[in-house]
Amino acid sequence: MATKKNLVANRTTLTHKVRYAARNPGRIGPYVRRAARDSWLRLKHPDHVDYYRAVMASDTARNPEAAVGSQTHERWLALGKMQFDYLVEHGLTPHHTMLDIGCGNLRAGWRFIEHLDPGHYYGIDISPDILISAKQTLARQDLQGKLPHLTLTQDLTLDFLPDAYFDVVHAHSVFSHSPIEIIEECFAHVGRILAPGGFFDFTFDRTEGTEHQVLREDFYYRTQTLVDLAARHGLKARFMEDWERFGHGQSKIRVTA
Repeated sequence: MATKKNLVANRTTLTHKVRYAARNPGRIGPYVRRAARDSWLRLKHPDHVDYYRAVMASDTARNPEAAVGSQTHERWLALGKMQFDYLVEHGLTPHHTMLDIGCGNLRAGWRFIEHLDPGHYYGIDISPDILISAKQTLARQDLQGKLPHLTLTQDLTLDFLPDAYFDVVHAHSVFSHSPIEIIEECFAHVGRILAPGGFFDFTFDRTEGTEHQVLREDFYYRTQTLVDLAARHGLKARFMEDWERFGHGQSKIRVTA
């Protein structure tokens, strides 16, 4: 189901919140519970990575597929296929080597693993809870023989990965949950690991108005902000217009070294 993007709303304003609540009264209770939980977690975990790891632990305990943004199994399958189909259309072949940042429970990852040659898929995530679910997905799809690499990480320095190694780096629904300093950390290091001719695709929550965040979980950026930030680290970034046809709630940028 296509998601209509609201590119001008500032979700932090009282006016927006009142109007949204009036249109969606059934979401008031879940929002209040989420806000209370997030306030408690932010108090316990002032560092954003630690905080979001706690968010993922809480969400994964209830439903691993919902924790990665899919409220039904059918939606989990559809969103994974969307990511996979897009990269295959853009030339992802079995011999390529891929890094999947924020691989989650392999919503798209199991399809990439199935497609790629053995040992060519590397998935990283900050959440040990979701990586346990990823291993369960791997076993359920009978893909152990593909020898994927699944690694817990604390940051996006990518310091444990080799130079000029990855043909494709992919981050779906990662920067939508990241403050700008974490995005910049990734930009500062991703160029080192890209193979010649390689690219880095990421999605983000796009706004054409005021940049803002909601509960430190959802961050909205202007396209030019991210393009300029990439340029400061010697990277060329372009908005991927053809991704918009999928009707996904987030937009996509491609970065090359």
